[in-house]
Amino acid sequence: MYNKRVIGNDKEQLVVKHLESLGYHVLTTNYFCQAGEIDIIAKEKGYLVFIEVKYRSNVKNGYPEEAVTKRKMHAIIKTANHYLLRHGLSFDSPCRFDVVVLLGEQIKVYENAFMIDEGYIF
Repeated sequence: MYNKRVIGNDKEQLVVKHLESLGYHVLTTNYFCQAGEIDIIAKEKGYLVFIEVKYRSNVKNGYPEEAVTKRKMHAIIKTANHYLLRHGLSFDSPCRFDVVVLLGEQIKVYENAFMIDEGYIF
């Protein structure tokens, strides 16, 4: 039986392992607040990294990158601000927003995929 949540969780765990192999230190997964959700929060190279994960089995419904809309970016940024506040971190803390896409079994990491006021950098 096809279950999007189960598949999504499996793919996120695959991404966690991949990121750890690249030197990321994963702090938490599936961080929720009223503003939204962040799939993975990690530390890497002195940055606090907020990571969105998108998966597609094929390109029939578009590339996974295309699912990271301006609306989604805005929700991630608001959620990241909540995380900073809740954990007593400064808004001047070095942070970045990465996007990890899976197309089939292929994983691609976009570091600094977007910034607070700039939109896509893919």
